[in-house]
Amino acid sequence: MAEPSRLAPPLEDDAGTLRNGDLVTLMHWLSPAFPVGAFAYSHGLEWAAREGVITDRESLGQWIGDLLQHGSGWNDAVLFAESHRAAAARDGEGLAALAELARAMAPSKERALETLAQGEAFLAHMAPWPSAALGLLAENAGGPVAYPVAVAAATAGRGIALEAALSAYLQAFAVNLVAAALRLMPLGQSEGVAALAGLCDIVLAVARRAARSGLNDLGSATMASDIAAMAHETQYSRVFRS
Repeated sequence: MAEPSRLAPPLEDDAGTLRNGDLVTLMHWLSPAFPVGAFAYSHGLEWAAREGVITDRESLGQWIGDLLQHGSGWNDAVLFAESHRAAAARDGEGLAALAELARAMAPSKERALETLAQGEAFLAHMAPWPSAALGLLAENAGGPVAYPVAVAAATAGRGIALEAALSAYLQAFAVNLVAAALRLMPLGQSEGVAALAGLCDIVLAVARRAARSGLNDLGSATMASDIAAMAHETQYSRVFRS
């Protein structure tokens, strides 16, 4: 069973420059209350719960931890890091290539819907936080923008440190999956909170590693999650859109 997280070492390098205003902005943008519709997606978790693959706190924590370290969470983090760097450098061509790559990497119809619908919803609510980076993304995206690319460009446009932004993004990813699990199985709030506590060190470690990654580090080994997402497309009586 996953144990509650111990305090991780302080974030270093560029993440050490996180300002109070940046922290509030990250909390606002990545809050479950921000209108991107995250509550409507389970990332294939609904099928896995129905099939008995995920049944308790331990199996849930393992599932999400694997996604963060070896699956879609990791790939999102790499795409986020590259998009943040491209936006900070005002590299329109780079952002266009990353937006296209993110669209192409979705392994199933519902995964594509999940990331693109949330990315577009996020951008639609960015009017109060205009930036040159978001303008550059809008000019060069060439189609719907995946969620990690959108959030990365927004954080770069505000000058928010990459590693800190990644940590917040990955924590929000984990929170949304745990929230979905609470609606899918008799887990209980206390067990859900404990599952999140057990993922904190993983979130910070993945953010630290992804902040120093490149596109050659993309890759997924969580085939069970991809299969769950595909199977969900034909699942009878669904609560979630993915």
